[in-house]
Amino acid sequence: MDQPQPELGITIDCTDARVVADFWAHALGWVQAPPPPGWSDWPSFLRDHEVPEEEWGDGASICPRSGGGPRISFLKVPEPKTVKNRLHLDVRVSGGRAVEQSLREQRIRATEADLVARGARLQREDRFDGHLDHLVMEDPEGNEFCIV
Repeated sequence: MDQPQPELGITIDCTDARVVADFWAHALGWVQAPPPPGWSDWPSFLRDHEVPEEEWGDGASICPRSGGGPRISFLKVPEPKTVKNRLHLDVRVSGGRAVEQSLREQRIRATEADLVARGARLQREDRFDGHLDHLVMEDPEGNEFCIV
């Protein structure tokens, strides 16, 4: 029997799926993922799958505006984050090391200010050859990510 090609999905555990999904949708310029084919909206899908209404906020999913690429899902879990992530996301805004350093830093700092205003926290600055290379940040629930 032929099996479909696996697809990559990324899931982030959190205590408030909507808050964290909204943060990441903004950070990446993404949108709420559409419901599966055959359903016009998420409430219809959830109702048809007999998900109790009080659980509708337990998950969220975002995707690129183009619809391509992996989705990032957010799943409510009962326990808070307690240790460092072993996997993290990079928000790549600088253009890379080939871009003039002051422009790279300006782009990184502008993104930092925008995301801090939306609940992120700076954990540390990492430098390479004396220049800012990237920032290690935390999303509103403490999940580490980098602005590069």
